[in-house]
Amino acid sequence: MPELILVGDRVLIDVDDEDKQTQAGLYLPATVVEKERVRSGRVVSTGPGYLMPNPDYSESEAWAPHRNAARYLPLQARPGDRALFLRKEAIEIRYDEREYLIVPHGAILALIRPDPDDLDDLPGTLDDEIQDLLD
Repeated sequence: MPELILVGDRVLIDVDDEDKQTQAGLYLPATVVEKERVRSGRVVSTGPGYLMPNPDYSESEAWAPHRNAARYLPLQARPGDRALFLRKEAIEIRYDEREYLIVPHGAILALIRPDPDDLDDLPGTLDDEIQDLLD
């Protein structure tokens, strides 16, 4: 399986299926679900962050140690977080036979961060899948 690398401020989200179902267990038609402006899901992976200039970078000093021309300001979202985001900003993709959404970090309205002890119990992060392939 090739590695999925997100660029910039993008966040890969596994969408909640509970958005399509009422508390009584009835499934809502797609026309009703699509009217909701906000969706939620679990953050699976994030890009490197917002691109920023690197003040330490210089092309004029050939003898200086090599430094990257860019730096990234990290994102607030982390794998395992529950994200509430704007539906209209999300892009649907299919990767490894699963449905995901790619959302710009600016479209995320709120994050619900689980207790660090509970993160080990969350299945399905890309890091877990890659580790399973290596084992």
